[in-house]
Amino acid sequence: MMNSSSPLMFTVRRRPPVLVPPAASTPSEVKLLSDIDDQEGLRFNIPFIFIYRHEPSITGKDPVKVLKHALSQTLVYYYPFAGRIREGVGRKLMVDCTGEGVMFVEAEADVTLDQFGDSLQPPFPCFQELLHDVADAELIIDRPIRLIQVTRLKCGGFILVLHLNHIMSDGAGTKQFMNAWTEMARGAHQPSIQPVWRREILMARDPPHITCNHREYEQILSPIKEENTNTIVHQSFFFRSSDIASLRRLVPHQCTTFDVITACFWCCRTKALQLQPYEEVRMMCIVNARPRFSDNRALVGYYGNCFAYPAAITTAGKLCENGLGYAVELIRKVKVEVTEEYMQSVADLMVIKERCLFTTVGSCVISDLTRAKFREVDFGWGEAVYGGVAKGGAGPFPGATYIVPHKNVNGEEGLILPICLSSQDMKRFAKELDEMLGR
Repeated sequence: MMNSSSPLMFTVRRRPPVLVPPAASTPSEVKLLSDIDDQEGLRFNIPFIFIYRHEPSITGKDPVKVLKHALSQTLVYYYPFAGRIREGVGRKLMVDCTGEGVMFVEAEADVTLDQFGDSLQPPFPCFQELLHDVADAELIIDRPIRLIQVTRLKCGGFILVLHLNHIMSDGAGTKQFMNAWTEMARGAHQPSIQPVWRREILMARDPPHITCNHREYEQILSPIKEENTNTIVHQSFFFRSSDIASLRRLVPHQCTTFDVITACFWCCRTKALQLQPYEEVRMMCIVNARPRFSDNRALVGYYGNCFAYPAAITTAGKLCENGLGYAVELIRKVKVEVTEEYMQSVADLMVIKERCLFTTVGSCVISDLTRAKFREVDFGWGEAVYGGVAKGGAGPFPGATYIVPHKNVNGEEGLILPICLSSQDMKRFAKELDEMLGR
C-alpha cells in the first residue's frame, strides 16, 4: 500500500507540446458518436500510465522518437482521434475529423525507476509532472482528443502517460488502439485488427423506447453522506492470491475473482462510510457487452464504448449484516442482465432522458481491467512494469475503482484496487479489509 504522502520528489523538464497528425492524408468528415458513447457519465478523460525499464538490447533507440513516429502512423487508421469533438443539437456529440492531431509532450525526469521503490502503483508521486495540462483534464469538447506525455528517465527507462477520452473508447477499445500503436512501433505496416467505427449499432431507435429496468440511472435524493472531494486521498490495496483464497472461503459457493473482490470492496467501503442501516447503496459493475450481441462478429475491431453498468442494490444494513456471499449473489444477478436488448434500451434511455448521469448517491462503480492486459503493451522495450489506470475515481466521481493486474516490489503477482475516500474513511476501509482478510 502507498498513499499520496510519498517522499519521492523529482523534477521534469518538458518541451512545448506539439500536435502529432496522421502520417498520411485521412478523410475529412463528421462522424456521429453512439448514444452509448455520449452519455453524461462518460464525458471525462481518464489517465493511463505505462512504465518501462531500460532495455539494453535496444540501446540507441529513443523511445520518444519511436513512439511519436508510430503514433502518427497509427492515426492513419484511427484518424478520428486526430480530430475534435463537437456538440450539436440535443447535446449530441460527434467527431469532426479535422486531422489536426493529438497533443504530444516530450519530457525528461531527473529520477531513476529504482528510486520509485514500491511506488510503482497508484497513486504515483509527482503525477502532475508526468502529464502536461492536467488542470483542464475535464474539458473534452473542441480540444485534442488524446493528450500524451513520454518522459525519459535517468536510468534509460521511460514513462508514458495518456489522457484517454472516455467518450471515444472503453477499456477494450483503448487496448485495441494501444496494440495497434505498439505494432507500428515494432515495424508493422498496418494494425493486425482493423478499426471499425460502426457507432450506428448503438444508436437509439426511432422512436426510442426503454424496454429494460435501468436502476443505475435513477435520479434520487438521499441523506447519504457524500464524499468531500477536498479531503479525498488516494490509496491502492494489493490482493495476493492468498488474499483472494481467504475471501473465497467466506463465500459458500463458487464465484469468480471479480465477484469476490467487488463484493469485498462494496462491503468494506459501505462499513467505512458508516451509513445508516436503512440507507440504500448500489454497486455498478462494468460489463463488456460485445460477447452479448447475437452477431458479435460485427463488433470485431469496434473501439467505441460497448458496455453497461447494471446496479446491484440493497441497504447498508443488509449488506453489512449478511456477509460476503449475499453481496456476491447480488452482483452475479445484475451482470447477467446485460444483453443486446439491454444495450439498445440504454441507448434509447439516453435520448429520452437527455443523456442523464448515472446514480451517484450511495453508489460505487468497478471495472475489471485484468482481461485487457495493459501491462503487456510492448513498444519494443518489453512489457510494462505497470500498465493501467493512474488513479482511482472516474472524472469527478470518486466512487469508481478498477481491478488491475500488478506485480509488487517483491515480485508477487496479484491485483490492485486504487480507491478514493476521505482520510478518515480510508483508515476505516483499511481496517475493515484487514479484518475481512484475517490479517
